[in-house]
Amino acid sequence: MGDPKKAVLKLSIPMIIAMIINSLYAFIDGVWVAGLGDASLAAIGFVNPLYLIVFGVSNGIGAGATAVISRYIGSKNKKEADNAALHVILLTIIITIIFTALILIFLKPILLTMGAGPTINLGMEYGNILFLGTIFIVFSATAYGILRAEGNVIKTTYAMLFGAILNMFLDPIFIYYLDLGVAGAAIATVISMGLVSLLLLYWFKGDTYIKFSLKDFIYKSKLIKEILSVGLPAGVEFFLISVLAITLNAILMIVSGVDGVAVYTGGWRFVAIVMVIPIAIGTSVIAITGANLGAKRYENIDITHSYAIKFGTLIIVILSIAIFILAPYISYLFAYTPPGSENLLGQMTDFLRITCLFYLFFPLGVVSSSVFQGLGKGLNSLIIAFIRALILQIVFSYVFAIVLNLGQTGVWYGIVLGNAIGAIIAYIWSKIYISKLSNEDEKFC
Repeated sequence: MGDPKKAVLKLSIPMIIAMIINSLYAFIDGVWVAGLGDASLAAIGFVNPLYLIVFGVSNGIGAGATAVISRYIGSKNKKEADNAALHVILLTIIITIIFTALILIFLKPILLTMGAGPTINLGMEYGNILFLGTIFIVFSATAYGILRAEGNVIKTTYAMLFGAILNMFLDPIFIYYLDLGVAGAAIATVISMGLVSLLLLYWFKGDTYIKFSLKDFIYKSKLIKEILSVGLPAGVEFFLISVLAITLNAILMIVSGVDGVAVYTGGWRFVAIVMVIPIAIGTSVIAITGANLGAKRYENIDITHSYAIKFGTLIIVILSIAIFILAPYISYLFAYTPPGSENLLGQMTDFLRITCLFYLFFPLGVVSSSVFQGLGKGLNSLIIAFIRALILQIVFSYVFAIVLNLGQTGVWYGIVLGNAIGAIIAYIWSKIYISKLSNEDEKFC
């Protein structure tokens, strides 16, 4: 509620650490599974879009929780903030039941439709176990959203750190020592997320600003609508990302087969870690924007938007230079043992270097979308994601890879160009919207 620049730093830095740690779940799985061979790495790549849908919807509800609860905290209405948190838990239960049932029933036909035929048995091994833990995926994401709303990023960091470290140690035990293969990677992830969920429940019993008390629960459809107005578009954004991944996998199967999917699966897990930095900054922007909207401090929203983009871009530029130089060494993480993925080394290096261009525009787009979410304009954010992912990235990837016959390299350039144009559109739109918001407030005053 104070200096927006200090708020960005105070919330973003711990959040960057926390979300990088949390993203290590998928990265660590990818590194350990790479030792099982290209087919195993590709198999978890086919399951990953479905995981993104579950995680995305729950993370969307978490974003809705952050936006709504932070607004009530900003307007000093704690009772309604607590009640909103209980509505988030209600949505968590509903989402868990729906996704667990649907995915476990239709997992095999979905994977086959995605083109996972050569790796279907490995994909089923990994997916069936992973999605039995849907409750832990959903609850941890929504709980983090509640903690972020009250500015409690320290506990979020501790919980994510605990889960990632635990997963790091459990993966080799279940995959290799107990000889469970890809199923072992899924078991390790579910156990880690389950224990994190227990830790979060323990904290909510009395060590947080937001309190859960069923006797104080008053159902209000208004609160559900407020949460979903941000949560659904934010969740659908992850769904669009999943559709993008499914489509790119299909294009890669056409131009380069299982090897192309393996490169994308392994390489994108590293890209996802770098992407977490602007996403973490954007997540903090949601809370800051929501709080300042509740307090009607509109000028702080513009300052937050501009400063967060500069802060994120500075970090990304430094990292991109480092990654471009170190790409051949990073590639060894996915090509370290026969019959593993050593034949992918050169392809992985090219992928990592080309995607350095992707990073540069990412802070511009994600922070602009986050401002819309913090303002409760989730539909605006969704439209941006739709243009960027389903239109621009897919179209450019198809044209470069198939029409211009550039193969999998064309897919990488298509991702870069689509993201860049989408980010510029998001930035211009958000600036215009913030300007109108400030001008209307000045007229009212």
